Amino acid sequence: MKKKFFTAGLLLIIMTVAGTAQEQPGIPAGISIAFRSGSAAGLSEYLNSTVELVMPDKEDFYSKSVAESILKDFFSRHHSREFVIRHQGAKSDAQYAIANLETDKGKFRVYFLLKKVDGSPLIHQIRIESEND
Repeated sequence: MKKKFFTAGLLLIIMTVAGTAQEQPGIPAGISIAFRSGSAAGLSEYLNSTVELVMPDKEDFYSKSVAESILKDFFSRHHSREFVIRHQGAKSDAQYAIANLETDKGKFRVYFLLKKVDGSPLIHQIRIESEND
């Protein structure tokens, strides 16, 4: 009897999550393309005027142009091989994604937060954490 309730509850949760995931707007494809190709200029198109970067060697709020420069330096030192979004979600006017970035120097977990500014989703935060530790 307990198994039936557990199975029914689990099925209800899965259906609810699946239904919610279909209603959420997706992360712009250009962001994935930019990470996959290691293009700071491509990411720059989606950066807010101020961005919080949390990286292995940097952590602060930066202007869009400085953030692009920091990302360009990161991608020049870590050539991107693969980028896969593993999870994404949305709440109100914010979206987030958790992804895996594989580079020639190792693997990284990437988190980014987007919020709508004048109707367009812009990146407000990027966290890049090494998985090699």
